[in-house]
Amino acid sequence: MWDDLGGVVVGDEPAPEVDVVVPDGHSVDRVAGAVAANPLAARTLAGLLRATEILPVREGLVVESLAYSMLLAGPEFRRWLDARGPRTPPPTGDEPVLLERDGDELVITLNRPDRHNAYAAAVRDALVDALEVGLADPSLRVTLRGAGRSFSSGGDLDEFGTTPDVAAAHLIRTTRSAGRLLDALGDRLTVEVHGACVGAGTELAAFASRVVARDFAFFRLPEVAMGLVPGAGGTVSVTKRIGRHRTAWLALTGARIDVTTALAWGLVDERC
Repeated sequence: MWDDLGGVVVGDEPAPEVDVVVPDGHSVDRVAGAVAANPLAARTLAGLLRATEILPVREGLVVESLAYSMLLAGPEFRRWLDARGPRTPPPTGDEPVLLERDGDELVITLNRPDRHNAYAAAVRDALVDALEVGLADPSLRVTLRGAGRSFSSGGDLDEFGTTPDVAAAHLIRTTRSAGRLLDALGDRLTVEVHGACVGAGTELAAFASRVVARDFAFFRLPEVAMGLVPGAGGTVSVTKRIGRHRTAWLALTGARIDVTTALAWGLVDERC
């Protein structure tokens, strides 16, 4: 299964047949351990990144969703769910996303600060509705940010595994895709990130034409350790910013990178 990844290089620009670049100062053993722990997710990730690297955004999102839905029904994700145990569903009250317009600027704020703006279904749907407001008026500049200590800690883990029909989940993911709308806003969109930018928090921000990060922001893609692949568009958005080889390393290892590294790689555009 390790050989199916096409090889690993450390530090240098990879050859086309290579799937993973390990940054200088990091161990190849960490990648090997991730592949051994979740070989189905790892192999799916490698093939998926080869596809999303060359596909247009819309088509890439569909392919990612198909891969994610397949893994939702797989044994590695089931093992992760069993180890996690039962959880309390995310809250349903309050406004999960806030909108504020000031002249030609629309500010969209993720508003579940007590859960680090975890990306639950209610947050996703409210964000999609808000982005559609921005798309409807081409004169608007749009800023997306998060309330509280984090931009977004990623998918709400208490909600993972609660959709029994993976085919329906795929349909929802593709028709209610915040990533597709973020990309459609083009150069009108700025995303301001701080604190935890984990999973969807990294994936969604990467769609923006301009990402501004505070010094204490950090970035992670933890999904492979759950038996999954990024599912909020990250195999498209992150890949188009930093390339599939670095994206593979982030997703396989779940490593945390800081703003300095994110700037050097092109995952963010500016620090504040």
